[in-house]
Amino acid sequence: LKMSWFWFYLPLHLLMAACLCHSIKAPTTSSQQSFKTDLFNFYHSLMLADGKETTVHLLKDIPKRYYFVLEEGRALAPFTITVTPCDVPIEWSILVHKASASFLGKAARGDHDTEEVSKSQKAPSMVSTIFNYKGNSVETYMGMSSHSALYMLEFLSTERDTHITVYLTTDTTSGQLYPELPVDPRIDVIGIGHTTVTLTWKHSPSVLQHRENIQYCLLVNEKHNYKSLCAAETAIRSSGMKLPPTLALSLSPYLLEPQQVMILSNSELSIINKASSGEVRQICMGTKNTYTVLNLSPSTQYYFDVFIVNLLTNASAAYTGTFARTLEEPEPKVTELKDGKVIQVVLDGKKQKFYSLQYQARHKKIQFTFQLCRGQVRVHITKNGKTVALENISGLRYFLLKGKLLDTYLVQLRSTEESNSSVKVQVSPHFHKPLFPLLPESLKIKSFSKLRTCNSVTIAWLGTQEESKYCVYKKRIEEDQVWMELRSADRCSGPESRHKSEKVLCKYFYDINLQRAVTTETIKGLDAGTLYLFDVYLFGPSGIPLRYHSKVVKTRKKC
Repeated sequence: LKMSWFWFYLPLHLLMAACLCHSIKAPTTSSQQSFKTDLFNFYHSLMLADGKETTVHLLKDIPKRYYFVLEEGRALAPFTITVTPCDVPIEWSILVHKASASFLGKAARGDHDTEEVSKSQKAPSMVSTIFNYKGNSVETYMGMSSHSALYMLEFLSTERDTHITVYLTTDTTSGQLYPELPVDPRIDVIGIGHTTVTLTWKHSPSVLQHRENIQYCLLVNEKHNYKSLCAAETAIRSSGMKLPPTLALSLSPYLLEPQQVMILSNSELSIINKASSGEVRQICMGTKNTYTVLNLSPSTQYYFDVFIVNLLTNASAAYTGTFARTLEEPEPKVTELKDGKVIQVVLDGKKQKFYSLQYQARHKKIQFTFQLCRGQVRVHITKNGKTVALENISGLRYFLLKGKLLDTYLVQLRSTEESNSSVKVQVSPHFHKPLFPLLPESLKIKSFSKLRTCNSVTIAWLGTQEESKYCVYKKRIEEDQVWMELRSADRCSGPESRHKSEKVLCKYFYDINLQRAVTTETIKGLDAGTLYLFDVYLFGPSGIPLRYHSKVVKTRKKC
């Protein structure tokens, strides 16, 4: 305790003397004036700036002290001190020294003999602790001061090296640095889904006064709530991620690290940090006080913190954080497959969910058939829990599998694109009676540029050794429709989906020699300089059509 008072008094008297000598004119020698100036400059670095936020770095178990006095001539005046821990809990206290009139008189006459200093050091009643706190919450002290009082703030971290911010102001009339919180600063959870949580909070009075300079920022993580914005920044950085300045509180552009994803939409800024401990999202949404967080994981607890931020100063205030657990994802519905029955499955590309099909074998050998209708699909087949097939399919794909009676097969389908995909599925033990016709080596349609005229186009396609029916269809399209027509084409749909006027002809052909299994057709009666989309449908014994890849050809403009 004696040492504590000693460390208070030693700089205290030197600082008081320096302040008084600097501010009060008194007759003195040049050497004395030089000493006082040097003394003042040395301790000036320990003075807290008024009206400015100061960042203080603390080393473990080493106290750090700052001082402040009021301007000369002020009587009783209010002041506030706000301390924001940016990591671990800290201890901090405010001590005040009220100098006696005799001491002030001596100081004014320049009389600083050691006896007087010694006398003051022996007056512990003149020094008192008016406030102390231990924790990691943002804490504000409000008090009244006089010009005859010198204050010391002492900070200590006993856990590890850390940093804090300290804000001192004696001007309580022109507004605070920090945005104002509402009377009820709680965040309310008003909706919970499998992957969404909807939050609302009461408006800050600062939003109503300075709407253009204020915005709300939301922090979402899976660990715990944060009591300040700088505490959140410190935690994210300590997880190995480099954070943009001030947690993306300004909409100015900046570079992101590879583990960060920035999303800008509808005047919102969202940054997603990928870490081993889970995702940390920061979303700034302007002055909206209701927000739905999307794309969360089912059955997961999330913590939500809202900060009201002054964009001009980057100062912020924290609402009382909350947490919520998303709903459990329902068990995926499993559809039973029956022998020989064809089903068509539409897969949602945005949700990236699996569609499950189950089949119990009644034969040792079975064949799965997949016909891709649209998009891209990944197929995963397991037999009694063990993977037997896993691949992305295109066109027509067969899987011939061997096993035992009553083996259970599970087929999981998923779209590998953001757009919806579609696929037809069949399982059958009668693999010697294929559902689809025998396929040629290629399903491409070829056109002959030299045979194009202003009103006709010649196309060719490959056939097979099996006599089959081929039907040709044409459709007039515009230049800007080409990509969409080719992209959205349903390769599983048959001629029944086409308009009767689009039909050109149907023909049968085959050739035992595959080298000669090719046919050509000249389509006449076309318009000059016009784009046409041509399709060929192949019909097998089962009557189910197979569509060749569409071909776009433009007739000549001049002949």
